[in-house]
Amino acid sequence: MLRLIVMKIAIYARVSTKDGRQDTENQLRQLREFAATQRWTIVNEYVDRASGKRGDREQFQKMLAAASRREFDVLLFWSLDRLSREGTVETLNHLQRLTGYGVNYRSFTEQYLDSTGIFKEAVIGILAAVAKQERVRLSERTIAGLQRARAEGRIGGRPPVSDNPKTMRALQRLRAQGRSIRQIAAELGISNGTVAKLVRENAAA
Repeated sequence: MLRLIVMKIAIYARVSTKDGRQDTENQLRQLREFAATQRWTIVNEYVDRASGKRGDREQFQKMLAAASRREFDVLLFWSLDRLSREGTVETLNHLQRLTGYGVNYRSFTEQYLDSTGIFKEAVIGILAAVAKQERVRLSERTIAGLQRARAEGRIGGRPPVSDNPKTMRALQRLRAQGRSIRQIAAELGISNGTVAKLVRENAAA
């Protein structure tokens, strides 16, 4: 005799507080109907009325906690941007967390976002690759920003050294004492190139 496997699912729905015309009931109705067609048993529904750009949404966190305890087998949501709008990396990290808990997920409107079917491993692999590439791009942008900051005489993205009166007075005092560019740079904690540039600009002023 075949044993009927009951698939327990949780539904997550969200609307933004900025648009009072939105109603989670529209999402919930479609998600409930879809679950019924799949013969899934809904064990809980988590509904947030908050911006998706924040990960500390109350119901969202409760859903993740329940997932970590394997209280359901599948998380069903209307679309990925209803689940999270925190950015590519953070959103995919949430999906990977679910996978790590042994919980599958499915988007109602995005059929490719389905880790319940035969292409589960492919979906997870693609999402992991996308997340990795996004991390690389973020790292590259950070490095480029720091390089530009150093080129402009800024440290850690702070305003240019030339905009700091205290540092400029100290530079002028040390230069008047006959200190070398290297000595000034070491004492002020800025690069030799920045000191040389400021000395030239000060001389030309």
